[in-house]
Amino acid sequence: MDQPTRLFDCLEYQMNKFPREDMLVAKEAGTWRKYSTAEVQQAVNRLSAGLLQLGMSGNDMTTEARDKIAIISNNRPEWLITDMAVQQTGAILVPIYPTTNPHEIEFIFNEAGVKLVFVSSTDLLEKVRSVQANIPSLKKIYTFNQINDANHWSEILALADDAALARADSVKKSIKTEDIAIIIYTSGTTGVPKGVMLSHRNSIKSIFFSKESFPFDDSPGAKALSFLPLNHTFERTVSYIYMFSAISIYYAESMDTIGANLQEVKPNIFTTVPRLLEKVYERIMSKGAELTGIKKKLFYWAVELGQKYDNRIHGNFFYRFQLSLANKIIFNKWRDALGGNINYIVTGGAACQERLLRIFNAARVPLYEGYGPTENTCVISVNSRLPGRWKFGTVGPVIKGIEVKLAEDGEICVKGPTVMMGYYKRPELTAETVIDGWLHTGDIGTFEEEIFLRITDRKKELFKTSGGKYVAPAAIENKLRESALIEQAIVIGAEKKFVGALIVPSFSNLKKWSQQNNLPYTADEEMVNHPQVLVLYKKIVEQANESFNHVEQVKKFELLPRDWSVESGELTPKLSLKRKVIMEKYKDVIDRIYS
Repeated sequence: MDQPTRLFDCLEYQMNKFPREDMLVAKEAGTWRKYSTAEVQQAVNRLSAGLLQLGMSGNDMTTEARDKIAIISNNRPEWLITDMAVQQTGAILVPIYPTTNPHEIEFIFNEAGVKLVFVSSTDLLEKVRSVQANIPSLKKIYTFNQINDANHWSEILALADDAALARADSVKKSIKTEDIAIIIYTSGTTGVPKGVMLSHRNSIKSIFFSKESFPFDDSPGAKALSFLPLNHTFERTVSYIYMFSAISIYYAESMDTIGANLQEVKPNIFTTVPRLLEKVYERIMSKGAELTGIKKKLFYWAVELGQKYDNRIHGNFFYRFQLSLANKIIFNKWRDALGGNINYIVTGGAACQERLLRIFNAARVPLYEGYGPTENTCVISVNSRLPGRWKFGTVGPVIKGIEVKLAEDGEICVKGPTVMMGYYKRPELTAETVIDGWLHTGDIGTFEEEIFLRITDRKKELFKTSGGKYVAPAAIENKLRESALIEQAIVIGAEKKFVGALIVPSFSNLKKWSQQNNLPYTADEEMVNHPQVLVLYKKIVEQANESFNHVEQVKKFELLPRDWSVESGELTPKLSLKRKVIMEKYKDVIDRIYS
């Protein structure tokens, strides 16, 4: 077939070009269960027919009139099957993070007018049921797992008789590329959730521009491990890239089993966010710290070599020889821990520490950083596998097919067929965000060598001290988090005389440090106020300060006794800081810094 125009065309595309026995694969009852292209296509068609039988449809195909169907689930084959089935009916999918709290679910369901929802598990079923009485539009809940006293999704599949399948096929053919396929609600770091409307055209263009620019080659036999939430545009877009590239998708059982699943699946590819990479690196460094004698010396020798690595500078013969040796005796174990078959990893969603890019690539684990907001259907730029199109510390060249310009204040603006249709029911906000076709991302950046885009900060996160100096907090926070003893940090100081910080220690590493320094470790709450601990963190902050000019340096800080999390409300589902929430929750602590 010609280049597809709709997302669900990936099924026919794959069937015609490279049908897979393992299009989608998941652990079921302890065994990896493979779903072939033919099976997935049949399930999608049957689910479409069943949904139409239930009265779900696009109606007159105006955005408001089209039925909205939600999904709250872990990553699994049923997720993408449901996504494509809903598209084929003309209804609109509204995916929700499994970690979303009941209050936000209620808000989103009511704004979108969700009529039907698919959930995966008992806890998610109970979460929806807890607010169901407050959502007049919601008619029914279906589950992917078999749960007592709940409707299973197989009931919808069973409605697909021959007449229903014929009707579904007719409706599918009527879906146009400009039709909205999905409304993705972004939790954002401030304010209420915003529904980003993305059409088939938005997604198809993003997929094929990315395929060409990265490039993602057609790779029959290749395997990807999927664990980032599918309701985020990054993982969903990449999943369709996989399906349009003959790459099989294996689903991790959970975030806690990624290590074991990497060993089982031995994938060639996966996508991640920097925070997860940081945790992998911290675990590796923690293991290294436990070594003794010559093994410990060799470990740190290899790490030091890796931190000097630059993909654009080969280094002298002696450096290359040492790095080759380090790869044989140290870094080979890192590759084995990732399954031993990694061709590349793509990271996005937040800034990746440059040292991680250097050391993973030195260890022959190709790690590429990309960038793009939901409002641009995922990708604006990505470091490319092509020669000369990859630079550490940047998010790479702009992908083919779109335009990027920098506003006077450095804000990144993008124009092209990947720019969203708008925010659902928020015309004023849409008009503020998309001006003359240009999406204003809210991110500040610069171009290096006229090719490579570097993100320097979020426009809304920049703050001015009372002395009138602008401070970009993200770079300082990233520097602080390079210490193994710091888990999380937020830099503050808007309209204040100096820059301060709230720091959450890495308590597991702090315990090890305490043992090594013969300091009895009591409770976390007590340790964050211990004089010796405060001296230790003062040295860490002072070391980080050396990378910044005087006005940007952290003058005072407070250690906090508890991690920030999605559940407790300080982090978004993609693990970004909710600055407004943190500032309000820790107002007393901040007042103490500036008292």
